[in-house]
Amino acid sequence: MHVGMTYDLRDEYLAEGHDEEATAEFDRADTIDAIAAGLLELGHQVDRIGRVRQLVARLAAGDRWDLVFNICEGLRGMAREAQVPAILEVYDIAYTFGDPLVMALCLHKGLAKMVVERAGLPTPKSLLVESAADLDLLPDHLTLPFPLFAKPVGEGTGKGITPASRITTRAELLAVCRQLLEQFRQPVLVEEFLPGREFTVGLLGTGSRAAVLGTLEIILRRDAEPDVYSYVNKERCEELVEYRLVRPDDPQVRMAEQTALAAWRALGGRDGGRLDLRCDARGVPQFMEANPLAGMHPSHSDLPMLATAVGMPYVELIRRIVESARERVARV
Repeated sequence: MHVGMTYDLRDEYLAEGHDEEATAEFDRADTIDAIAAGLLELGHQVDRIGRVRQLVARLAAGDRWDLVFNICEGLRGMAREAQVPAILEVYDIAYTFGDPLVMALCLHKGLAKMVVERAGLPTPKSLLVESAADLDLLPDHLTLPFPLFAKPVGEGTGKGITPASRITTRAELLAVCRQLLEQFRQPVLVEEFLPGREFTVGLLGTGSRAAVLGTLEIILRRDAEPDVYSYVNKERCEELVEYRLVRPDDPQVRMAEQTALAAWRALGGRDGGRLDLRCDARGVPQFMEANPLAGMHPSHSDLPMLATAVGMPYVELIRRIVESARERVARV
């Protein structure tokens, strides 16, 4: 196949003046090289397209592809991950991973939780602080018990998450929400804090053909920021975090995988991705968020790390994602 690649190269954005945190979700050059090498090894022709504006220019010039391997995160807006899928659908070009609806839904963690809860799956109780005006009403209308956890509703890679995200008083809640509203210019999701084990569950496939790849337990090392899988802990994960492969013969792991697979199907995830869960005080794994556009760095990103842990080579992970996309297109 003639496979195009769409991606946001972090170095390009840094060179344009964007800071480290704003570009945290974008990809390093070695990630793009690894995906391209995998596609070539599988016998495909590879065309490196680049970011969304470069895609638009190429399409306007008449270029087309049999499939686009899309890992574009987008720079701005709550639907930024939906931009490339939407453009490709206009031109009837097949692509990997979620469609525009899935991408926008999962990026807004509050809406994703509503779908998961409607599907009868466990997720911590929450509220959405949409603006500074909501803060005036918050002390009188807060029904969630402390401790709480606050994070931007539409960010990834731990952006906006620090030890201060775990909140124990109303004063802390107001201060953290105010700071996040000002910094990220988007609503803040406030949830019950989950004190138990944290898991990330990898999945491959779509709908009834989706299956659990495996599960890693997130264990913070002694020098990590405590209690939370924060931006700093994720950026320095090699030294601050242990990713321990766990098996479904562990009852909590089994429950986490069952919940993750059901949530993946309810949200409409496609081809491959990850779901993050954490256990409540009773030991029940609770859905936190879904990533339908998981990182693909061979050794730094959770999904490839998980594949490696279960004995799946990186090129086989690429093959499974591409084959899932091809099967979806063939069934339409």
